[in-house]
Amino acid sequence: MNNSVLKKINNFCWELPRSFQQGMRVPGRIYATEKMLEHIIRDDAFKQVANVATLPGIIKYSMAMPDIHWGYGFPIGGVAAMDAENGVVSPGGVGYDINCGVRLVRTNLMYNEVAPKLKQLVDLIFKKVPCGVGSRGKITLSSGEMDAVLKDGSRWAMSNGFGWTEDLEATEEGGRMAFADPSKVSPRARKRGQDQLGTLGSGNHFLEIQKVTQIFDEKIAEQWGIFKNQIVVMIHCGSRGLGHQVCDEFEHILVPMLKSFGFDLPDRQLACAPVKSKIGQDYLGAMAAAANFAWANRQIIMHWVREAFSEIFKKSPQKLGMNLIYDVAHNIAKFETHDVDGVRKKLLVHRKGATRAFAAGRMELSQKYRSTGQPVIIPGDMGRASYVLVGTESAMKETFGSTCHGAGRYLSRRAAIKKIRGQGRSIRDELAEKGIYIRWVGRNTLFEEAPEAYKDISDVVEAVEGAGISRKVARMIPVGVVKG
Repeated sequence: MNNSVLKKINNFCWELPRSFQQGMRVPGRIYATEKMLEHIIRDDAFKQVANVATLPGIIKYSMAMPDIHWGYGFPIGGVAAMDAENGVVSPGGVGYDINCGVRLVRTNLMYNEVAPKLKQLVDLIFKKVPCGVGSRGKITLSSGEMDAVLKDGSRWAMSNGFGWTEDLEATEEGGRMAFADPSKVSPRARKRGQDQLGTLGSGNHFLEIQKVTQIFDEKIAEQWGIFKNQIVVMIHCGSRGLGHQVCDEFEHILVPMLKSFGFDLPDRQLACAPVKSKIGQDYLGAMAAAANFAWANRQIIMHWVREAFSEIFKKSPQKLGMNLIYDVAHNIAKFETHDVDGVRKKLLVHRKGATRAFAAGRMELSQKYRSTGQPVIIPGDMGRASYVLVGTESAMKETFGSTCHGAGRYLSRRAAIKKIRGQGRSIRDELAEKGIYIRWVGRNTLFEEAPEAYKDISDVVEAVEGAGISRKVARMIPVGVVKG
């Protein structure tokens, strides 16, 4: 395909017509700059946008954000809203790391206060928060405790001393999806998650100490407690082995059921079930339970980060002002009500590698954010920058309140390892030259996660702001990094 197939809606939005592929029920929409399209086309991710458009019950468009790249069934960066009555739910539209997400914690500390103790701080966090493939935590759950975590998410963590009551107000869904059904999570998934609460995991998951370098919206930044040269902490991880197992098992169950549902799909990785079917409801119950596990995981990690800061700076986390700004989910399907051609409809919105970006006034937002709109936390790579955005009314009208979730990969892990190792480079030394101190686990981690393996986050953010589906509030750069 070349650019001529795509219809230009504006400088930041491109439409893939229904005529592009047989069976498309709706057009595709790709949010990107013209410069970004070259990689999107080369990566073939646009084909997955077209495939998603064939799913029964899809509403308006199959959408992709500018961080789009090839994924399992759905592209990473994909958004699809399904009719809650007659549509489908697809595990591939949520992803294997259910509720992989990110949270941002503020502090009262300035960079010059932290810089002399940065290595000591990162080393202590690295010690407190287990990371890496198959990492095991300090908490081992009994069967009853696992049920409680899967049912109550962040609330379980809170009731067990891992956090503050106000953390819930700054967490999407209050840190708990109410329709979670722990009974739908298999013994194998439970076993995989039994001792993984409070662990970072591997891959692109990270924990960063960051310095705020730019403020774009002074009023909102002040309301959220963000200021220039401030130190903040970003935590990015998900539901670990438990969520992966949930997705894998339901994928295997659904593939042989497709014919019985009368579905003829272009890719078996799109395996799905009617939302109202028993298996569809079973998956949703298990997915929500895994999402709750992920929220509890990030809550506990945040607690240990607060402890580390407190030990290093000899003040309580409260006196250090370590309030949670927000926690957003990246891989999830949620029931939401949206305007569709002037009619209010209940939809099941799949966001895979995409972030909710609700505007001011939405009742789902806590009182703190109802007047500003939702904080949207967009991590970049470990060598450049990350952003905080805010949801907009345009996002509500165009993308079911959705925006990008990060930089998005530019090179596959294998390609990044081959390129950078072949050049004989030291990523650690390159980061050190930028004033970034890093601790990591894994022989290939720094090669896989090198900054150039990702799109430039500033380009991605400019695209979503240009499209009007979120707006910049602040920019941060990493100064201390923990990678799995």
